[in-house]
Amino acid sequence: MLNNTPGYPAMDAPKDASPSPKLHTRLRVWEFADRYVFEPVDGLADLFLSVSRTNGSMNLVQELPPRGPSANPKVRIVFGVVGVLKLAVGSCCLVITDRDCVGSYMGHAVFKVTGLKVLPCTTASSAEQKKMESEFSDLLDAAERSIGLYFSYEANLTLTLQRVYDLGDTFKALPLWRQAERRFMWNGYLLEPLIENKLDQYLLPVIQGSILCSLIYSN
Repeated sequence: MLNNTPGYPAMDAPKDASPSPKLHTRLRVWEFADRYVFEPVDGLADLFLSVSRTNGSMNLVQELPPRGPSANPKVRIVFGVVGVLKLAVGSCCLVITDRDCVGSYMGHAVFKVTGLKVLPCTTASSAEQKKMESEFSDLLDAAERSIGLYFSYEANLTLTLQRVYDLGDTFKALPLWRQAERRFMWNGYLLEPLIENKLDQYLLPVIQGSILCSLIYSN
């Protein structure tokens, strides 16, 4: 039995566990009037993630909503979903808009977060709207001031190489978020709504710290 993390489902894995689906590395976000739709553009899946702009509820859909002559949704590219935060006036989705590759770990690329965006999900009144905008602005400022945010789509950055090796192949077949040590997941709380909806391909663990990658030559 693998180590269980408080607040997360038990991390038992079948003996013959098959590799979990890979995390999405590139998403096109469509901003419709009533929802945000995350379209994978990395070829890893055909289903889209739909997030309500009124209450933050989410589900997977097979296609984009119809776009009539009056519909002109904004479109942007993002590199991952950091999570969802519930506030007094609604909720918001935090996404990665820019990244820099800073090296590799266990043969997999490691990225530094260099840009974030808040996508609000609320039905606030005009008075509440001002408060909401202020809260979202403060949230984004705080997130952008959080230096040293790193992630990998394939490598577990929350455990040492020795620990990963000791846990074996069955453990490594689990979704990346289930492998992660929650103490070192900067966005552990933010990912809970996605965990509840079993959105493994969107669950991207982010750590805060420093990473130094060096190339060592041996004779």
